Amino acid sequence: MSFSKGRRKLVFAIVLLLISVVMLSISILNPAQETHLFRKVALESIAPLEGVVNKASAQIAGVWERYIFLVNLGEKNRELVTENHALSKKINDYREIYLEYLRLKELVGLKEKTDYPTVAARVVGRKQSPIFETILIDKGSADGIRVGQPVLAVEGILGKVMEASWHVSKVLLLVDYNSNIDTLIQRGRAHGILQGAGEKGCKLKYVRRTEDVKIGDLVVTSGLAGVFPKGLVLGTVYSVEKKETGLFQEIQISPAVDVTRLEDVLVVLKDKGGQG
Repeated sequence: MSFSKGRRKLVFAIVLLLISVVMLSISILNPAQETHLFRKVALESIAPLEGVVNKASAQIAGVWERYIFLVNLGEKNRELVTENHALSKKINDYREIYLEYLRLKELVGLKEKTDYPTVAARVVGRKQSPIFETILIDKGSADGIRVGQPVLAVEGILGKVMEASWHVSKVLLLVDYNSNIDTLIQRGRAHGILQGAGEKGCKLKYVRRTEDVKIGDLVVTSGLAGVFPKGLVLGTVYSVEKKETGLFQEIQISPAVDVTRLEDVLVVLKDKGGQG
């Protein structure tokens, strides 16, 4: 019903417009000194329609301007998003460079404290198997690295070189079950053997029941076996158990070095020629 009503209005407006145009044409073809009646009627009829047309044109122009504005705004937004991604990447790159600088600065400090020549290396892989737990570093025999040489991190001892090719070496970690190191409990000077225990960290074996050992005690290298320099940090006691029978305590050690976060290491060359 409303559609028919709107249609009638449209037809009426068109007819009125045509009549006005015809009347205006007649008045133009037959000009007089005074405004012709037809011309007057035409002008009176066209004026409201012209206002409607002008208003519609203005609205269309406004819509078009808003459309152009939104298109430009969308393009500008895409440019800003691209620029933001580029800036975020640069910031991340600078952060990585800064963190690497801090790591290398700490490594240089460790190098200066070590009495032996050292070679800095980067961790390039980690391998876990039922037999060995190891990491790979990007330096080898061409850099003076030999089997048996100690490998250090800023926090302490990491392990020792197990294999060395020309430019890559495999390091046996402290937590490996095949790792055994002669140690001292720093506070009480009790001797023991640090043995790898896999996910549990390490065990400190052969410490007599009579020795004073407490949770939090620091364990360091004794220097007796000739592999590791004396006094290097190995880890911290986190569990002590004295059973009613037996000669030795059961002591659990948390390694000083978190291998999962390790990126850079020092390999200790035990003589200036790099021989182990």
